[in-house]
Amino acid sequence: MQVITVVFKIQIHSNHYMAIKTKKILVPLDGSKNSIRGLDMAIHIARQSQGTVVALAIKTVPGIYAIHPFGFLDFNSMTEIKKLLSEAKVRAAKRGIDLTGKAIAGDPGYDIARFTNNPKNKIDMVVIGARGRSSAKEIFLGSVSNYVLHKSKKPVLIVK
Repeated sequence: MQVITVVFKIQIHSNHYMAIKTKKILVPLDGSKNSIRGLDMAIHIARQSQGTVVALAIKTVPGIYAIHPFGFLDFNSMTEIKKLLSEAKVRAAKRGIDLTGKAIAGDPGYDIARFTNNPKNKIDMVVIGARGRSSAKEIFLGSVSNYVLHKSKKPVLIVK
């Protein structure tokens, strides 16, 4: 595994910098190889900053079903999501990191950005895979990661 040190700095004035604390890292999961790479990177960063990871699994739902948080999730979808979050929790625990799993139904890009930007969740950073399971592919980034990159008010690390 390649070791990468990530340091975020914001320039306040010409020669003064303030480091951003990365105590709570959000990682969206869909079970794809890139989302697992994102999870591994989030765990790595959390270890360096003594932080925690929040894994967010989103079940894509069509139109009106997205109104109710679990209105469209059937038993098989919920079982798959619980398994994915459980495996992520074990993966993080093996490296000494606390991981909290959350599952919601809706539009992945929109809901990841909304979850990140909600002050109640206290997310400091998003680590997301470049492409997930979506069949629609963009030239450089997946549509979800591209949306989150542009709509998040927090730093976003895209992992390929």
